[in-house]
Amino acid sequence: MPPPSHSSPPAEADLYERAVKGLEVPTQIEAPPCPICRETRARPRFAVEGVAAPVIVCRRCGLGRFEPMLGAEEIRSLYPSDYYGGPDAKFQPFVEWMVRAVGARHIAFLSRGLARGARVLDVGCGRGVILGPLADRGFEVHGIELSPEAARGADPRAEVRIVPELAEASYPEAYFDEVVIWHVLEHLPDPRGTLEEVQRILKPHGRLIVAVPNFASAQARWSGPAWFHLDLPRHLFQFPLGALYRLLGDVGFDVSTDHHFSLRQNPFGWIQSVLNRIPGLPRNGLYTMLHRRGRNGAPPHTAGQRALLWALAALLAPMAMVATLLETLVRNGATVHVVAVPRPVWVPLPLPASAEPVLATTVASSPA
Repeated sequence: MPPPSHSSPPAEADLYERAVKGLEVPTQIEAPPCPICRETRARPRFAVEGVAAPVIVCRRCGLGRFEPMLGAEEIRSLYPSDYYGGPDAKFQPFVEWMVRAVGARHIAFLSRGLARGARVLDVGCGRGVILGPLADRGFEVHGIELSPEAARGADPRAEVRIVPELAEASYPEAYFDEVVIWHVLEHLPDPRGTLEEVQRILKPHGRLIVAVPNFASAQARWSGPAWFHLDLPRHLFQFPLGALYRLLGDVGFDVSTDHHFSLRQNPFGWIQSVLNRIPGLPRNGLYTMLHRRGRNGAPPHTAGQRALLWALAALLAPMAMVATLLETLVRNGATVHVVAVPRPVWVPLPLPASAEPVLATTVASSPA
């Protein structure tokens, strides 16, 4: 969602191969209040190559965040144009086909229970992967992005607004039937402010769907600094599911369901996280290899590394699927998505005018 940098963008591989080091600090530190629970006790957890601020973890709710938070220009520099892929594809052709095939299940989930003509907003819509299929189903589709370059290739039926943050899109109150924030919330410097604006623009009986990596998952705990879904430094926040629940509740939402299975995200997370723990292999090397070619058209890594990555991925794939099914059964998915609805606001109804004299008569006739 954040816009591309216009000054000396890094090479494509640089986006994913930055070293991440685990910090073993035996004592907690005092930090500014956690943006979710206001706790000031935290533990330094990760250091990221090229970033001065460490990632700290709140001792109460478990939220991970940079402290101090990265500045706007530093965040902007993390999103060169290669990050978004081309206007019609981000990955190699066969991977792009697989992503879209798996995405059909995703579209069915987002469409469930919506009446034809319902108004849907995708926050951080990128190239509009979900907007076209939703429009095909008869929905009125909208999206927001931070740069025109990020939204290249979006379906022309979608109304995409280019704004620095959701509030500046100036949507009317109670305007949308559904708002989708799919693996975007963790990229935003102000997740609370975004959710507060969603609460304003969502209809009273609308729904919000949010997907994030689950920082409390077994995959995250086992992988540590090698976890693929850390995606540091682009992920400014690391959400445990409990912290996401708390944040949604604070801004006026009730979570109706949470979902722990993602065929598109979770098996690959296991595979790439295992590869990241093998010395000598490039960090996130398989993911980089599956991307479209960089600006110079050359494939990443050496021929030997590419062959080894493919062989290891094939070997790990069955085990990754088993691990994904197990984490789903115990409701501890590496990535999760939740469905939330606005909390009802109870307003006391005034008594009808005819009730007042009846009440007065009753009180007057009561025995002393």
